[in-house]
Amino acid sequence: MTAVSAVGVGVDFHHQDTPATVGGMGTDPETARRVVHQEAQRELPVDVPTGSDLERIIGFHVRRLRLAEGLGVAEMAQRIGISKAMLSKIENAHTSSSLSMLAKLAAGLDVPVTSLLRGADTKRDAVFTADGQGATIVGRGTAAGHDYELLGALRGPNKRIEPVLVTLTAESETHPRFQHPGTELLYMLSGDMIYHHAEAEYRLRPGDSLLLDGEGVHGPVAMLELPIRFLSVTAYPDNVDG
Repeated sequence: MTAVSAVGVGVDFHHQDTPATVGGMGTDPETARRVVHQEAQRELPVDVPTGSDLERIIGFHVRRLRLAEGLGVAEMAQRIGISKAMLSKIENAHTSSSLSMLAKLAAGLDVPVTSLLRGADTKRDAVFTADGQGATIVGRGTAAGHDYELLGALRGPNKRIEPVLVTLTAESETHPRFQHPGTELLYMLSGDMIYHHAEAEYRLRPGDSLLLDGEGVHGPVAMLELPIRFLSVTAYPDNVDG
């Protein structure tokens, strides 16, 4: 297959074994698929209490962290600067902790205050969209056989993510191009296409993904196998409505 130019360098668009490319350039197969260690812990401990009972949640974390260091109640109480009886009450959820007490506990355990509240839960918004029931976004190339289905939207300050299911069913002489603030992730579900971003072009097949800066002009430039379906998730900056 004829190579398509990316940043002035010929790039073979045969499906590569190399799992990651940057700017259309391949990376070393030995190092491309690497393990990424997250700094922020997402998964909660299996036995952590959840809900609105803050006393139980704080007590659980204080005891867990104390035991992880192999310290007794008296030793930990001395380190924190409170009485053994008070620490015992906190661990057994027999007293409420003030903000100043939370700060003391966190300092003594050498953790952020927020780590003592992990598991606390309140009412949060969620949007469920049944298959094929998302709202159609008009004006994004719909006249050219391009369908954009909005999969959900949260109102208020959390309206920063726009998940869209894109279906391309017809080749056209012109292809829509996009440019917007934020970061966009494309995940290919079916079909085969070449997608342009800034000065590079990428061949996308099922299972491929492309993470891009939305400020770079982007859009499909060649549809090699129809229909094409991919998930587009855009994260907008806080000061942009999307």
